[in-house]
Amino acid sequence: MTKSALPKLHVAVLMGGWANERPVSLMSGEGVAKALEERGHTVTRIDMDRQVAARIAEAAPDVVFNALHGVPGEDGTVQGMLDLMGIPYTHSGLATSVIAIDKELTKQALVPHGILMPGGRIVKSKDLYEGDPLPRPYVLKPVNEGSSVGVAIVTDESNCGNPIRKDAPGPWQQFSSLLAEPYVKGRELTTAVVKGEALAVTELVPKSGFYDFDAKYTDGMTEHICPADVPVEIAELCKAYALKAHRLLGCRGTSRSDFRWDDELGQAGLFLLETNTQPGMTPLSLVPEQARYCGMDYGDLVEAIVADALDFFAAQAGAREEA
Repeated sequence: MTKSALPKLHVAVLMGGWANERPVSLMSGEGVAKALEERGHTVTRIDMDRQVAARIAEAAPDVVFNALHGVPGEDGTVQGMLDLMGIPYTHSGLATSVIAIDKELTKQALVPHGILMPGGRIVKSKDLYEGDPLPRPYVLKPVNEGSSVGVAIVTDESNCGNPIRKDAPGPWQQFSSLLAEPYVKGRELTTAVVKGEALAVTELVPKSGFYDFDAKYTDGMTEHICPADVPVEIAELCKAYALKAHRLLGCRGTSRSDFRWDDELGQAGLFLLETNTQPGMTPLSLVPEQARYCGMDYGDLVEAIVADALDFFAAQAGAREEA
């Protein structure tokens, strides 16, 4: 993968916000900001608040590095604001962000094109107290959250009751509706795409439980095996699915696709769970780890994402001039 050769820029790093993933975003943003400063760029750190448009306008950066995770930084809201302001920004645009953060819309965009994803349906949380929407085991997750926020695996052994009790802790107490999917047994795999290239496959092995929010962001709770010890055909299929999802959704800069693989079923057991349009950039994050494996250090990765954004917006401006 080629390295970026950027001129010295003024970059506003947008981070924090008020989503459940605020702490992760702050870590991502600070890592990005330090890397840019080490490369000689001028950086303005902006912790997302309701006055964010005015603060970005006052800073007048050459480009915004969007290090937000979750709503409203990853769902198209911030993207639309920056489009209106005419300021280049990293990662995916408005339409892609709207679709990719919504797990049901993502299925509608990808499954018709041959990418296997678990079936399922949207359920009202209050209906869970009357009975299960699917045979156990099954998974319940918010439709538009990331980092495994609010994910629950409902099994016969679950202490939430059968049917689920109203007083049992779980996402049904936080969200009015949830996506119910069949549980796919097997192994957790993930593949990053940077500037149109699928990097590698990492297997995630939590020390206990499943790969939830704490397992993702607590040092020592999950083993990362990169490259994953899987058959060549599975690794290639992960990369092919990740790259295809990246292109079909219209992702820019970087994305990361997460999979479950039932190794008893071979290629028929590989299911894409979601495609994240703004993957984490923390010390434990998977995209920097895979980039490192491919010979790109953290600073190179950050600059490559910024360069991709500038190239995209420059091409858009050129197209408008020709029209």
